[in-house]
Amino acid sequence: MKTIIRATLVLAVLFTMPLAKAQIMVYSNAPVQTEPIDKAQFSVQYDMTFLRDTLKEERREEETMILRIGKQVSQFYSFSKYMTDSLATEALASGASQDVLMGIFKKYVAKVTYQVFKNYPSGKVTLLEHIGMNRFRCEEENERPVWELHTDTLTILTYPCRKATCRFKGRDYEAWFTTEIPLSEGPWKLHGLPGLILKAADSRGHYTFEATAITQNNGEDILFAGKDFEPITRKNLNKVYERFAADPVGFVTSTSPNVKVTIRGEDGQATSAPKNTPYNPIELE
Repeated sequence: MKTIIRATLVLAVLFTMPLAKAQIMVYSNAPVQTEPIDKAQFSVQYDMTFLRDTLKEERREEETMILRIGKQVSQFYSFSKYMTDSLATEALASGASQDVLMGIFKKYVAKVTYQVFKNYPSGKVTLLEHIGMNRFRCEEENERPVWELHTDTLTILTYPCRKATCRFKGRDYEAWFTTEIPLSEGPWKLHGLPGLILKAADSRGHYTFEATAITQNNGEDILFAGKDFEPITRKNLNKVYERFAADPVGFVTSTSPNVKVTIRGEDGQATSAPKNTPYNPIELE
C-alpha cells in the first residue's frame, strides 16, 4: 500500500521530499534568496532513471532533468523542482491559499531534490539539497573524471557520438559525447570530455542519463538560491542522507520540533511511519 506522509507547518509550501512508496510534504514561509551567477547559453533535457532499492531491480524511477550551461557555470536540476519553485513563488507572491499551493506540489513532485552547480564558485562544484526542513549547501572541488576514450560510435539526437569510460565517485561509467557540441559538460557531475555528454550510465544500470532535447538559450539567468543554506561537508551530508533514510519522520520531527506530522495511507486511514527506506546513493565514495 502506498503511504503518504504530510508534515505541516502553517503558512506555505516550500518543497517536497519523495521517498520510495512515500512522500513528505513540508510547509514553510521561509524566503529563498536568489542571485544570477551566469547566463545560460544551452539547455539540455535528460531522461534520468535511478534505482533506490537494489533488492527490487524492476522498480526503477524516472525524472526529467535539465542541464543549463553558461559561459562559466552549469546547473543540473529536476524539471519538476523548477516548476514547483517557480509556480509556488508566484502563488506566494499573490497570496494564494494552501490548497492552491498543495495543488502545485501534487502536480509536480520532484523525485530528485538536489541541484548541482559546476564551477561555482570557480574551481568548485556546489550541491544544494533539501532534507526535511533543512537546506544544505555542500561545496567540493570540481573533480574531473579520468576518462578513457574508445573508438565505438553511436548516434544520439542526430549527433555522432564517441564512447568514453571512467570510474567516478565509486561507480564505473560509460558515456557517449559529441564533439559537434564542443562543450565539456554533461549530466550530474560528469564532465571533462571534448564534447557534450548526451548519454551516460553506471555499469550496474542504477543511474542512467540520456539527452532528449537540446536548445539554445537567449541569455536567461542561471540563478543560485543557496547563499543562506547551511554549509555541510560531503561526509556529514552522507550521514544526514543515511539518517533520513533510516527514519524519515523521526528525522523531520527531531530537526523541526514545530512541525506536526500526520501519516495516512491511500485510503485516508492512519498508518505507521516508514522505517529503513531504500538507500542507494549515486556517490559511493
